[in-house]
Amino acid sequence: MTPHTGPSPHLPAGFRVGDWELGAPIGSGAWGTVHEARALADGSPFAVKVLRTDALAPGQRAALDELVRREVRFSREADHPNLVRTHAVHTVEAPELPGLDGAIALVMDRAERSLQDVLDATEPGRGVPGADRVLRSVAAGLAHMHAAGWVHGDLKPANILLGAEGQVWLADFGVASELEGTHAHMPPLGTLDHLPPEWWSQRTGARGTVVRPTADIWAFGVLAHQVLTAGLHPFPGATARARALAAQSYARGSVPLRLEPGIEEERRRLVADCLAPDHAARLPHTADALRARLDDLSAGRRGPRRAVPVVAAVLAAVLATAGAALVWGDEPAARKDGPRTAASATGTRGPAQGAPAAAGEIPADSDVPEALRPVIVKAAHRCTDEEITPALLAAMLKAESGFDADAARPETDEYGIAMWTPSVFRAWALDGDGDGDKDHMSPPDAITTMSLYVCWLDQRFKQAKLPKKDLVALVVAGYRTSDRTVIEERGVPERVRPHVEKVLRYLAEYER
Repeated sequence: MTPHTGPSPHLPAGFRVGDWELGAPIGSGAWGTVHEARALADGSPFAVKVLRTDALAPGQRAALDELVRREVRFSREADHPNLVRTHAVHTVEAPELPGLDGAIALVMDRAERSLQDVLDATEPGRGVPGADRVLRSVAAGLAHMHAAGWVHGDLKPANILLGAEGQVWLADFGVASELEGTHAHMPPLGTLDHLPPEWWSQRTGARGTVVRPTADIWAFGVLAHQVLTAGLHPFPGATARARALAAQSYARGSVPLRLEPGIEEERRRLVADCLAPDHAARLPHTADALRARLDDLSAGRRGPRRAVPVVAAVLAAVLATAGAALVWGDEPAARKDGPRTAASATGTRGPAQGAPAAAGEIPADSDVPEALRPVIVKAAHRCTDEEITPALLAAMLKAESGFDADAARPETDEYGIAMWTPSVFRAWALDGDGDGDKDHMSPPDAITTMSLYVCWLDQRFKQAKLPKKDLVALVVAGYRTSDRTVIEERGVPERVRPHVEKVLRYLAEYER
């Protein structure tokens, strides 16, 4: 498809798309425009991406419709705090604006900037502040995609969106493809210098080109090199095509892989593993394995986890010179206005004596079962939001069942370590113990999934502009009720206040 040329027309401020009212444009390109928007129901901020269709031939319009359908379907099926969510899709009805009548409007939540914007604002070769945080978040989102049976297909800095408080989200799922066994098919699209070498030797059939998760691993290696060097590509060339040709020469063995010498050795090794020259060589390096390696590397260098989000500082500097915003969002696949809380497995008490815990960590002399501590810590550290700490997860678990792995409330259909309702658990489930199964009665699975859900709640309440000082209490309340209930009441619902206060008391004990 060929993009439109010339200036892109804008919908006027005040124009309504479904349940949203548009404001001023916040970005524009050859395909269309992104507008700021607000929900008519409560005034909450969103963004609407308007894609023009007026000059497309029937076949081109059908292809665009398929890309939009794929993006929306993926967005609904693969919820994760590090994946963007599309809330709604509408067809624009504006006969008085011929260039926009019939356009496609995608409703999303708003982010601050893209990773590409940050790279452009950072001196090349020095690395992006908070590089580990960005890469861990991207790897976590990518791992969730792959576990859900999807390949992104176009991973690059422009498709990574950043929030003002350091959040990181993968975006643009227009070419995301669903796996059929070990591979998927996608249109012959993508960013030339982020595609793996094998892409160029594959034939494009009626269903598109074969793509595997290892294509995303290659793209992650390119992206990681760019993040660690503030934009330098691992393969030389003045254009994307030249860099793609250089990558193919490397894959054929004609030239060695030359990474920037300023990258620390362990991170160089990780990038090199991602850039293994063929699909088979990249197979062992899954997105989840990369996330775990980055967790270890980051913990070894940074010390206590709860540092001030450095990406936020970079964004503040970038936004001081440019005020544009891009789009992002996520929302759960299922809601239940009822308890969503957790209980854990039994175990022995930790040591009676010990040094004070780092902020948000679990003190050595607490009553948290020793066998559960690494599970809770690892689960909490998967979330990039500073409110979600091991101490908070432990306090929530204790308030529900006193760490009883077999806890059950049949009258409310809640079971296991996190007292999940099975149907709700399935909508969010993660394989916390790596056994290939997602079981709400498995403590690692349930605790890891609980961390995912409360992390999403934390981000959801920030989007809704609820008081930041109350976020921990609101997350606990949302876990017991729902995000919708807390947002509608703009605070902790009275019926769960005693439970929230109990969790906060336990949290104070663990944070002493």
